[in-house]
Amino acid sequence: MDKMYKDLINQRKGDFDAAFERARGDVASIRTGRAHSSLVEDIQIDYMGSRVKIKELATITAPEPRSLMIQPWDKSAIPFIEKGIRDSAHGLSPVSDNMGIRINLPPLSEERRREFIRLLHNKVEEARIKTRQIREDIIKKVQAEVRAKTAREDDMRKAKDDLQKIMDDSNKKFDELIKKKEQELML
Repeated sequence: MDKMYKDLINQRKGDFDAAFERARGDVASIRTGRAHSSLVEDIQIDYMGSRVKIKELATITAPEPRSLMIQPWDKSAIPFIEKGIRDSAHGLSPVSDNMGIRINLPPLSEERRREFIRLLHNKVEEARIKTRQIREDIIKKVQAEVRAKTAREDDMRKAKDDLQKIMDDSNKKFDELIKKKEQELML
């Protein structure tokens, strides 16, 4: 019986990790003052009848601190990539030629930095909510087992303690993620 709640937690451990990884990906796509491939690599575009990410179609480099170069392997993808970037919420202005697409990043205004910090906090809060939902799902399952007399009250307490440790670790990682990105945004 004692092992039941541990199995439940272990089964969902990957979900906690996935919530953090998703937040890290979302946070990486928030623009800072420097050019980085993560700004555009996950933008989805319509290409040959399907939705694909830019990183699946092209090489993305940052030849200078404030510019990105996107070089598609198939040059016919250039207009589709350019349209996808323009339509994205990143506010970027791509310029294309026969070699690829160049994006010059203007310096961030103070107002824009504050918008990005709000966005950062919103993205991380979404991930925190997801981790709390996972925790609540596990607790509900353990409670159902206790009610069905297939688990003890002691298992419920131990499950809550173990889950609290996971939540504390998750929140610490989220806090570090926010702190690091805020520092990048304020440079």
